[in-house]
Amino acid sequence: MENDLRHGSKTWYIADGWVPLKNKTDDAGLEGHEALIILNYQEEDAKILLDIYFEDRGPIEAIKLEVPSKRVKCFRMDRPEEIGGVKIERLTQYALRVKSDIEVIVQFGRMDITQDNLAYVGLMGFPG
Repeated sequence: MENDLRHGSKTWYIADGWVPLKNKTDDAGLEGHEALIILNYQEEDAKILLDIYFEDRGPIEAIKLEVPSKRVKCFRMDRPEEIGGVKIERLTQYALRVKSDIEVIVQFGRMDITQDNLAYVGLMGFPG
């Protein structure tokens, strides 16, 4: 079955999760973090199941999330209250599988402020 990315996908993968240190810069008030960003362009709410895979232990599966119709929602990976109460320790290697009941678009971002020049990485998920 061919996947037409112009219309999203029901399954997405992010292979490189690693929550950076939280250190704040002096002038900008920025905070090191990662975020899972989901765009729901559909007419109905998207019911999401999030699986988190770790390098050194078994996965945490079927974390329930929701993205309202015609909205984008950012889930901070360093805020347990945004991802079903799951706490991911900083500097922990992990990966994500995002499963939706309808087609959505998934992006992932990392703000790493541990060095003077800062670094923001934004990448598209890999559709399943």
